[in-house]
Amino acid sequence: MAKWTPKHEAPEPLEGPVVATVTGGTILWFLLFVVQLPFYGWFSDRGLLWWVWTCAAGGFLGLIGIWYVRGRDAALKRHAAATTDPGGPAGPDQQPGRA
Repeated sequence: MAKWTPKHEAPEPLEGPVVATVTGGTILWFLLFVVQLPFYGWFSDRGLLWWVWTCAAGGFLGLIGIWYVRGRDAALKRHAAATTDPGGPAGPDQQPGRA
């Protein structure tokens, strides 16, 4: 079998309001969980409790996602600031190997 080689370069990743998107999705998961709670017995009678707990799990995993993307966003902003500021943490005087 021949080795696959790409014919085109990969496109740049799309950047957008990632924190807002993950936060909105997390709120939606929790909202779905809360809306299903009054029908807990109905779901239980039909063996569909996994619907309720899937929404709860989605909400809690979304909280981890919010923590992650906020940290990523802060790191990207720090990197952009250090790149544009020549006297910043990665400035010419502080590069390894320079005296």
